[in-house]
Amino acid sequence: MAKSLNGENVRKFKINSKKVFKISLIVYAFILVLGIVFGLIFGLSLDINFKGGTIINYKYTGEVAEDSFRSAVAEVIDKDFTVSANKSIAGNSQTYSISLVGNDSLSNELQTAITTKLEEKFPDNSFSVLDSNSVSPTVAGTFFLKSLVAVAIAAALVIVYVGIRFKKIGGVTAAITALCALVIDLMVTFVTCIVFRLQIDSNYIAVVLTILGYSLNDTIVCYDRVRENKKLFPTLTTEENMNLSISGILTRNIVTSVTTSLAVLTIVVVSELYGLSSLRTFAIPMTFGLLSGCVSSLFISGPLWVYWQEKRAAKKAK
Repeated sequence: MAKSLNGENVRKFKINSKKVFKISLIVYAFILVLGIVFGLIFGLSLDINFKGGTIINYKYTGEVAEDSFRSAVAEVIDKDFTVSANKSIAGNSQTYSISLVGNDSLSNELQTAITTKLEEKFPDNSFSVLDSNSVSPTVAGTFFLKSLVAVAIAAALVIVYVGIRFKKIGGVTAAITALCALVIDLMVTFVTCIVFRLQIDSNYIAVVLTILGYSLNDTIVCYDRVRENKKLFPTLTTEENMNLSISGILTRNIVTSVTTSLAVLTIVVVSELYGLSSLRTFAIPMTFGLLSGCVSSLFISGPLWVYWQEKRAAKKAK
């Protein structure tokens, strides 16, 4: 069906943005509760770059069970540690990583003792230290603070850019509602790390900055369509304009998000097949962040902008 507006034919609105907004809020509230529950049960895992500690990588040949490797290390050190296995895509390099987070660190003597124990336990597997890295809690805290500052600066630039570009549709309003969508997307990536028990490391900061740009791009496309429709169809109400704008870009938004997510999912599959933990901490939260951005950029920022504009109009009417 078609609807005539100022002599123009416009297809009937198919999207009720306010209705979808309420459904989206319920879904995001469930995700937040899920994150809180998993956080209370399993806690939050921070990389040594954020909390300090020591990480040692051992390369070896042949086959060594992770439980056997862990048991051998536990005979030397009595501190809490984690073990992760990695294998190169070519299959010619295998490593085990030992991580101790916080104030727990390994002296050179203990590192030597671990290497000796591994050589005794697995004489046919040629264990040797690939590399080791220690970060003091003070340095880790400074790095964490700098990461937060980088994210805060990026968020501030988002507000300034959107506010200036969309002055004609309420620049500050558009900027703040866009930022709300970004915050929700980052919440989803954070919960993903908790649920999948991924370490928060430098990869996560890369995910945050990428999602900031990606989700913002989708929101800008929506606001740009709103601004265009406001000129073409001045008789539309604010809600009708948003519904029409979302209907016009929904297919494009879905196709773009799905295509990008498939590319990232490829990285997830590779990381799971070859045990590349460094890729997992990037690809898994990135995938969920991209999917969230597809929803929030339209059905969070858009309806919030509508509510704000309607409230301002009501105040002016009084």
